[in-house]
Amino acid sequence: MPERQPRAVGLLGGGVIGGGWAARFVLNGVDVRLYGHSPRTVERVQRILANARRAYQRLTLVPLPAEGSLTVVKSVADAVRGVDLVQESVPERLELKQPLLAAASKAAGPETLICSSTSGLRPSLLQAEVVNPERMLVAHPFNPVYLLPLVELCAGQHTAPEALARAAEIYRAVGMYPLLLRKEVDGFIANRLQEAVFREALWLVHDDLATVQEIDDAVRYSFGLRRPVMGPVQSYRVTVDETSARRAMERFAPELKLPWTKLTEVPEFTDAFLEKLAEQSEAQAGKLTIPELEQKRDDCLVAVLQGLRDQGYGAGETLARWEQGLRDSLPQLTNGSGPLRIPTRQVPSEWNDHVTGSEYPQLFGIATDNLLCYIGVDAKYRSNSGNYRTVETHVSHLRELYAGDRVEVLTQILGADDRRLHLFHLLTREGEKEPATTGEQVMVHVNAGSGRRGPVEGNVRERVLELARIHAELPRPGANICLR
Repeated sequence: MPERQPRAVGLLGGGVIGGGWAARFVLNGVDVRLYGHSPRTVERVQRILANARRAYQRLTLVPLPAEGSLTVVKSVADAVRGVDLVQESVPERLELKQPLLAAASKAAGPETLICSSTSGLRPSLLQAEVVNPERMLVAHPFNPVYLLPLVELCAGQHTAPEALARAAEIYRAVGMYPLLLRKEVDGFIANRLQEAVFREALWLVHDDLATVQEIDDAVRYSFGLRRPVMGPVQSYRVTVDETSARRAMERFAPELKLPWTKLTEVPEFTDAFLEKLAEQSEAQAGKLTIPELEQKRDDCLVAVLQGLRDQGYGAGETLARWEQGLRDSLPQLTNGSGPLRIPTRQVPSEWNDHVTGSEYPQLFGIATDNLLCYIGVDAKYRSNSGNYRTVETHVSHLRELYAGDRVEVLTQILGADDRRLHLFHLLTREGEKEPATTGEQVMVHVNAGSGRRGPVEGNVRERVLELARIHAELPRPGANICLR
């Protein structure tokens, strides 16, 4: 079953982070009430939301839920009243955050979770004036919030364990990876690591040892490419041919004592140094505007996340789990006797001019997952009993499809028994009756654990055989595969 989403959230602050939260929640079907002081709040958040829609169009072919509403309100009380979660994302100043969180806690219901997006302030400081501080914690995301899955959850002195558990469930439900910190610490984990690299980069520029462009190139063409797969500790571990991790780490000890870095010391931000940074940063960006850089960043992140998903590794596992949650929540569109139909889906624009043969199976794959959800192949069944695996596919191209076309897929069972499933997919462009493409699949059931072919079990067996019986009464489309 999909994890429980909040009915509504209240957002305090509409900057880059607040806007990213708005996009993450709205596109996952959650209603958002947004409070922000800046007159540019609405314009900024709408731009971020548009970027997120564009990124999600590329990120997944699984149909998203109906968007949640976005309501801009005029007071803290209007933002937090009647919501399940409050997310504060105002500038990183304690004198701003403390009174704002206190006001939110007084106006929100006693069970409402209150989370801060602070990048480094300890939650115990933020709890100082909060009513019912046991429901308040830090939930620190990364930009862009709608794409990067990590959210660091840090409890304060008064935070109740159940508040952490509830927060983790909410963030998982919208496709994030909650990381629960063991102890309260300034800067948390990821920012302490991130800023250590940034400080060293500033010294390299300050001392004229490297330019901004050279530093960024050094990272993105080397160890930066490893980061989606391995963190800094594991990356060092695998560079040493030692079976013992302890011996491997010992070999780095002398090297780490060398005076290679400045550690926490930071150069003074004089006018001359700031001018140097600015000139080099502008030269690095070239002719690209900030919105263009944001879209390029999102496109590259989508490609990395999809690659990791295909490998079933790292942040790709989080993406796959979010997509499965979306599939589990899809409405099963059928009149009880007809084929199953997935909701209308737009062909991604990055598929260029026309859809190629390698891309049709992706669309049919969504339809297959929809049918498997319908017959009860959920996470529990996959873990305990097994799943279906495709062994043969045939695609017939009848008419061209183009990027931007809106399509739907009808799925009919042509045959089923205890071990095999024969499916027929019919893909049409919205508003047209003639099919653009048809696809057939033969799938076999494999047992959990062994991965070997075995019989389908329990209620799933009953549902698939009953649906096959119903579909057997439908007109049989042309078939190119025999169920053996």
